[in-house]
Amino acid sequence: MTPQHTIAVLGLGRMGEAVATRLTAQGLHVLGWTRSGRTSASFDTTGDPNEAVAKADLVLLALFDGPACRQVLDTVQDSLRTDTVVVNLSTVAPAEASELAQRLGASYIHAPVLGSVPAVTAGTLRILTAADPRTLGRVRPVLEALGTVRHVDDASTAAALKLIANSSLAGAVLALRDSLQQADALGLSRTQTLDILELGHLGGLVARKRSFLDGAPAAATAVGTATGTADFTIEALAKDMNLLAIASDTPLRCVPGLAGTPGGPETDIAVAATAPAVADAVLAPLRAYIRGHATGDPGHFRAAFLPTAHIEGVRDGVFVSWPLDEYCALFHGRPAPDEPARSRRIDTVDVHGTVATATMTLRHGADTFTDVFLLARVDDRWRIANKAYHRHS
Repeated sequence: MTPQHTIAVLGLGRMGEAVATRLTAQGLHVLGWTRSGRTSASFDTTGDPNEAVAKADLVLLALFDGPACRQVLDTVQDSLRTDTVVVNLSTVAPAEASELAQRLGASYIHAPVLGSVPAVTAGTLRILTAADPRTLGRVRPVLEALGTVRHVDDASTAAALKLIANSSLAGAVLALRDSLQQADALGLSRTQTLDILELGHLGGLVARKRSFLDGAPAAATAVGTATGTADFTIEALAKDMNLLAIASDTPLRCVPGLAGTPGGPETDIAVAATAPAVADAVLAPLRAYIRGHATGDPGHFRAAFLPTAHIEGVRDGVFVSWPLDEYCALFHGRPAPDEPARSRRIDTVDVHGTVATATMTLRHGADTFTDVFLLARVDDRWRIANKAYHRHS
């Protein structure tokens, strides 16, 4: 890929803009496009993705998730030249990666990356590539301008390995949160604590995120006093962990741990390390609700819900709004026959003072339920005030 060739970068968020800027600085011609219509002073942009693709030998996708990748590819499909290679840098589910690979064949390279904006800028990304060797050979110089290429067997494996890498990052963020909370409780200074943590197993994370972590203790920093531009957002990491939980069918403790982090979804992941963890008191009614389903004992539901609660959704094509007594009457004190094969996980918890919202996924045989809860703190105890659900068959 020589300087006179055009590289289309579709998606100009943090990563996409950094990729386009890096490649332009390496002497390559980049034409960028983003759905927001945002332009850049560092490289050429267009408001039409089809124009970008029609001129390109190489198309780089730097999009938020699998649905965005499918939508953009649907839009530009007819403008792709037969010799154009599509490289997808986005983080998607393994099944989504396989579907995209089957759709585009040998001209598609699934290439999720390890590293965020600073790694792009320095050209030190680690790029997991699943590709036909001849196709990869054509674009390897471009990818190596961004970092180190590591070949993996197929698109699904590349996507799964990226999610596993981010899972370890989520765990490290929450481990750092625990350490900072304990240090605050002991009256240790933030600077001294970070100096010591930098010497240990969390050292790399602390060093990279020091600008977000220095200064005020957790309670103050959590509401947005941390400085710095986000490199990897809480929203993106939480999205990746939900993808991993679904793909592996394994509840992840880090999902509710990341949920409800003050500062907003666009905040850097380091703020999750400075935010108070979701209190066990908020999770208590959700856990009681899970025990009710696991045992069939309606007493757990009465402990979980306020007496005035309603449970609402569509059942057999008809909207229902059960008061708590009617809902409890559906349970008869014994587990479902297939209980060992059933699973439930808390996906998100978002606390706003004396009220909170939460979502949960329940897999009951052939049916999957998404439950949405409104919780309230009444007499210093959290209870579920209402529940709405959607049933996927």
